[in-house]
Amino acid sequence: MKNTITVTRKSTETVIIVKIEKGELVPNYRKRIKTPLPFLNHMIEHIAWRAGLNISISMNFDAFELNHLVCEDVGMTLGKAVGEFVRLNVPSGYGSGTGMIDEAVADAVISFEDRSLFNFKTAVKYGETVENMPSEELLTFLDGFAQGARCTLFVDLRCGENGHHIWEAVYRAVGIALGAALSVDPNRVGKTSGVAGEVKYEISAE
Repeated sequence: MKNTITVTRKSTETVIIVKIEKGELVPNYRKRIKTPLPFLNHMIEHIAWRAGLNISISMNFDAFELNHLVCEDVGMTLGKAVGEFVRLNVPSGYGSGTGMIDEAVADAVISFEDRSLFNFKTAVKYGETVENMPSEELLTFLDGFAQGARCTLFVDLRCGENGHHIWEAVYRAVGIALGAALSVDPNRVGKTSGVAGEVKYEISAE
C-alpha cells in the first residue's frame, strides 16, 4: 500500500506542492497547510481531520496572489494527489457523510470512477463573503478538487445561518465522505471502484 503521495503542479502562474499521507494525524498537521487564504486553510484542515489525511500544501506565485487562482489550482492539485492514491491503492472508492456544527448541516457523496463532476445544491441563503473570502471560491476549490481527482462529488447544504458554520458543515461533510471512500477493503483487492473496471484510451494521430 502506498501511504504517501506528492504532486507538484507547475504553470506560468503558480507552483504548488501537495503531499498527502494516510494514517494518524501528526500533532502539527494544520501548520502544514499553507495557502495565502487563512479561511481556505481552515476548510482544508476540516477535510484533513475528517478524512484522516495529513495534508501538506506549499504555494509560490509568479505574479498575482488571486483568490481564484489559489482555490482552483490548489483544489486541482489536492484532487490529483487523492486521485493517485485511489489509483495506486484501489480503496472502496465511494463514500458519503454528513457534516454539522451548531445550526448548519450538509451532506456529501463522493465516487471515484474516472468521471469529473461537482454539484452543489442548497436552498439556504448564504453571504457573498465569509471571513474576508468570496464564498463562490470555496465552491471553486471543491470543483477543482473533483476535476483533479476525476471524481463525482455532490454536496447538499441542508440548513445554516452563520456563514462560518455553513462552510464548516460543507467541508466537514466532504472530509467524512472522502475518508470513507479512501478506506481499503481487503475483500476488494485488485478491483476498481466501479463495475466498468479500469478505463483505458487508445489514441492515434496522423
